[in-house]
Amino acid sequence: MALSREFIGLVIKATGSWYTVVNRETAETIECKIRGKIRLKDVKTTNPVVVGDLVNVEVVEGDDVGVISKIVDRKNYIIRRSSNLSKEAHIIAANIDQVFLVVTIDLPKTSREFVDRFLVAAEAYKIPTTIVVNKIDLYDIDARVELELFKMDYALAGYEVLEVSALREDNLDLLGSRLSGKISVFSGNSGVGKSTLLNALLPDLDLKTGKISDYHHKGTHTTTFSEMFGFNNDGYIIDTPGIKGFGIVDVKKDELFHFFKDLFKYAEGCKFYNCTHTHEPGCAVKEAVTNEKIAFSRYESYLKILDDEGEKYRAKM
Repeated sequence: MALSREFIGLVIKATGSWYTVVNRETAETIECKIRGKIRLKDVKTTNPVVVGDLVNVEVVEGDDVGVISKIVDRKNYIIRRSSNLSKEAHIIAANIDQVFLVVTIDLPKTSREFVDRFLVAAEAYKIPTTIVVNKIDLYDIDARVELELFKMDYALAGYEVLEVSALREDNLDLLGSRLSGKISVFSGNSGVGKSTLLNALLPDLDLKTGKISDYHHKGTHTTTFSEMFGFNNDGYIIDTPGIKGFGIVDVKKDELFHFFKDLFKYAEGCKFYNCTHTHEPGCAVKEAVTNEKIAFSRYESYLKILDDEGEKYRAKM
């Protein structure tokens, strides 16, 4: 019988069928496959093993391929559905210290609802998120005005918005200073310049970058799978494929407002303890929206997530 060895490793690349794992003790890298079906408690996903996972690996003596037999319990993860109608969920990454959500005000424009859906998913697992607005070197006067409004709205919501230019290297030193000693996820829509940004932060990376369609102003997918890269010998950056839709998973409707930091802040002032912040009298959240203490776009995103149509609630605002 062939001898085998076991170790706990960190998944640094996941393509769907193969996984690159680093032995935490020896720094050895080995390609692995999954043994049978790995099922996670209460989570049905398209990808059972993800970048950032700590896993048990078995290697038969003389074999250069490992087998993942178990996933160590995760401290957190970012999970989404590809659309609101999809029954399958997809985990973006696991065991994360922080997220940098890369967005663009123009060329292409990132929708507010997408931003808010992503933030809800991060808040659900208490993952700190910084919004990174890229391509500021390309913005005309109208885009600059919209950027200022965007920054004000998310400052009200309690989020830091960092302006960067991957091409001009604006604020890249500031962004880089936040990455040391942490596992950081970079995510966003296709076309927001995420790969270009990571190439600027890690010049030896040489990630493939894409062009923006002149007709649709949409980006093309250049990153096709998630991968983790070392940063300054003490941190890790996880690059993820561009995301189009973001369906919320594992959040109950009556708890949704808990994950909107700005809504939750004012909710304690509501007349009714079970206020849904949609139609009830004495709602402190709706009052805060009226008084511009909560951005209307944020409240509108809340309604859209709460109810796909949302019209019956918006009409009573």
